[in-house]
This record gives sequence, C-alpha cells and structure tokens, in this order.
Amino acid sequence: MDQKHTDQVPYAYFIDSVKGIGRKHASILLEEYGTPENAWRASEKELLQLLGEKRTAAWKMRKKDWDIQEEYEKLLKRGIRFLYSQDPAYPQRLKNIPDPPFALYVRGGVPEDNRPSAAVIGARRCSPYGRGVAEELGRELAAAGIQVVSGLALGVDGISQRAAAQQGGPTFGVLGCGVDICYPPSHQTLYQALLRCGGVLSEYLPGTQPRPELFPPRNRIISGLADAVVVVEARRQSGTLITVDMALEQGREIYCVPGRVTDRLSDGCNRLISQGAGVVLSVEDLLEKLSAGWNRAAAGTPAENESGENKPGENEAIRNAPSQKDAAGGLGRRERALWELLDYTPAPVQQLYIQMSAMPGMGQLTLQEMMELLLELTLKGKVENVSGSYYAKKM
Repeated sequence: MDQKHTDQVPYAYFIDSVKGIGRKHASILLEEYGTPENAWRASEKELLQLLGEKRTAAWKMRKKDWDIQEEYEKLLKRGIRFLYSQDPAYPQRLKNIPDPPFALYVRGGVPEDNRPSAAVIGARRCSPYGRGVAEELGRELAAAGIQVVSGLALGVDGISQRAAAQQGGPTFGVLGCGVDICYPPSHQTLYQALLRCGGVLSEYLPGTQPRPELFPPRNRIISGLADAVVVVEARRQSGTLITVDMALEQGREIYCVPGRVTDRLSDGCNRLISQGAGVVLSVEDLLEKLSAGWNRAAAGTPAENESGENKPGENEAIRNAPSQKDAAGGLGRRERALWELLDYTPAPVQQLYIQMSAMPGMGQLTLQEMMELLLELTLKGKVENVSGSYYAKKM
C-alpha cells in the first residue's frame, strides 16, 4: 500500500468506530470529503448537516478522547488489520455487491482477487450424509487451489472449513461478531487453523459479541467473497436460503447437493435445483463447473449453448423464483423478527424472549407481548407449539 493510503487508514478506523455511523453514513462522508482525514477535520456545522444531531454528538464524544495513531497502533498490536473501502487491499469482489461493508477487520489474510473462490454453506444439524459431502468438498476444493469461504458455524460450514484447513487451505471465515472472538467457542481449534492457512474477518468492531441480528448481514459477505455458492443440506425455509437470496442478488452462481425427496434436510436443496440451480453430482463435476465459470469470468465472455448463441446463466430461473423472504410475507415487524429468530428445532420461550429483547428496535418488549406474537404466528400457520413452552417454525 502506498503512503497516501497508509496515512488514511487510522482516520477511517476512527470513522468506523463512531457509534451510529454505519456503512451508509461512512460512505456519505467519503463521498463528501474525499478522504477519511478530511472527514475527521470537518466542522461541527458540516457534520450536523450530514449526520444529524445524535451521530454528530457521538462523533464529538468519540473524537474527544481518541488519539488517531495511538488507537490504530493498539489495533495492530492485537494482530488485527483494518481494510476500508478505498484501501487497495480491500477485496475487489465486495466492491461490486449491493451494500458493501465500509470496512473489514482481519486476522490473517483475505481471499485473493485473482484466485477462484467458493462458499460452502448448509445445515447446522446436518446428517451423516451431509457431513461426508461437506468434508469431501472442503478437502478437494482446497486441494484444487480454490479458496473456501464460510461462516465458521456448526455443521456444514465448519466441517467443510476444517477439511479445507487440514488440506492446507486456503479457507476464510466470516464472523457475525468481532474478529477477536471465536464463535461458536467450540471451534477454537478451527479458528486458529484458519489464521494459519487463510484468515478470519468481520465488519463488526473488535469486541462485538455475537447476537442473532448480526448474522444475516454477515452472510452477504460470505457470498460476496465467493464466485459461487455451494449448498449442502438445507430445509425448505432454512436460514441458509437467505444467503442464497443474497448470492443471487450479487450475481453469484448457486450449486446444490441433491438429497432424497423424503429427507426434510434436503428439501431446500432439491427445491433450488428444481428452480434452476446447478446440481453437484460429484466433486469432480463441481470442480469442472467452477473452472469453466472462472475461465468465462476471467475472459469476460458469457456462456454459450450448443448453437453458439449466448444463453442465460445456469441460475437464470432461480433468480426469478420466490425468495426465502417471501415466506415471511404478511407479517408485522415484530412478528417477522420473531419468525426469523425461530428455527425448526424447538426453542424455549424464555430463550426466545431474551434474544428478542436484545434486538434493536424492540423497545420495552414484555414477555406477555411476545407470547401474543407467538399466538399470532401460530394462528397464521407459521409457528407451532411443540411441547409446553417450546416453539418452532412450522414445516
């Protein structure tokens, strides 16, 4: 990185650290002032016009005790790199997605722009079949030199990344918390392995604890860093399919591992295949498809059919199919938040209440109000009372 950009990084780190600024307003500041340093030197009057009173007050409070160089050096001493959107080292793939992160906190490295990359995602509670496929995919993709990206989560994500790391990588984990926090805690060994053969990254400030509302936004980074997304086991309304929606919006190709029609863990994959997603028949088959797609992208040429005419991408039909978001249609804001929080594995009311209360914008939600929301969702056929005080999404 040249000195010009190096000098700007500590100022960009300050901007990202100010509470309430977020991606949108950080981008507004850069558009208005050109560089993070110029934004740092803006007058209070100018900031009020761009940020409003609350954000400007937070800016002033943060700036009062913030030493630009000292704070940035503290970050580096913790082994954490900071890449913001104007940084030459910021991943090129992310610059072209909707709502790109303003900045990334990185331990280790980031996926290289000039190497193919694939995201492997799927069920947290996968079957032995899903486990075996995830392991084989992670191992063989890494052996072929393809960068494996996922969320370090339990199930398919972590299994594929562990196999890739054992092969020597490269593999990268995108977290829904601070990059200095291993989540889930049981993946500490995997976390350390990624630091050696790839990297761990997050758009959230170091120290940010994992919260349910932080994970859906991070999924756009997982798909954004990949050229293709490979799905291994997903229920019909799995959270995995939200990542698929984001990948399609980003123009990524989707490949799915088929499963038995009687296996509910394969409903999501089988449905995506019926809508036009690519089918993974073997690792060799997937590698061939990824290689062809990468070569086309590198050459800047579209796919052709047998007659030599341009044809739609393999996922054209699925791009026009109903998204996972449609499953929550007709729900109010609080109902939707609760529905998205639920899974097909029953969860106790008390746990749901704690998670709901921690969500931004929930206000002073009472337990009685949440019970009423559960009742409404049950009446609408979205949720079922499984046993006593346990609730789950309805199949």
